[in-house]
Amino acid sequence: MKHPTSRALHTYWNRIRGERSAPERAEIEPGEIRHLLADSLILELNLPMRGAHLRLAGTRVCALFGRELRGLPFGGLWEPDPARAGPAHAESWQVLEIVAGEGVGAVMGLRGHTAAGESLDLELLLLPLRHRGRTHARMIGTLSPLTVPHWIGLRPLAGLETVSLRILGTGTTPLPGAVPPVPANDAAPMRRGHLLVHRGGRA
Repeated sequence: MKHPTSRALHTYWNRIRGERSAPERAEIEPGEIRHLLADSLILELNLPMRGAHLRLAGTRVCALFGRELRGLPFGGLWEPDPARAGPAHAESWQVLEIVAGEGVGAVMGLRGHTAAGESLDLELLLLPLRHRGRTHARMIGTLSPLTVPHWIGLRPLAGLETVSLRILGTGTTPLPGAVPPVPANDAAPMRRGHLLVHRGGRA
């Protein structure tokens, strides 16, 4: 993880989940992560319908796109028209299936584009949550720009493209004395569609 916001949320999530694959949504205390809330998001998943909507989106996340994102399809962030669900929706859904199905976190390197042709590199962290005992129900994450160009807030992002994807280790905390995980770049990647997934540790 490159962005300090991603690392901070992952550390908090890892602490409250303990030995479980994911914590309960109700265990998230906004006061404990108040400095992360503006860059945070919560997704509501409907696996049978292959759907995911933004249940909450922080103020800085919304400012990147120049609009309120709550209630919009998650895959719509990849599309110039947020109501569309085209190939980019399928791409983003593949990542959600990995996170929900395997109970692991994922970090995505993204590139956002404005209608004027400017681009911005971002980091998206996604982590699984339980909701009222149900698995695969929610996800928490952060979406943070790696730089802050002068035009942020003036010209909104019109869409995203996926540049990289890294899976953050296994679903449980390693026991003391366990063999450390192989760094992501040293392991053979798996192919998921047109994405190469590097399975790595918790760094």
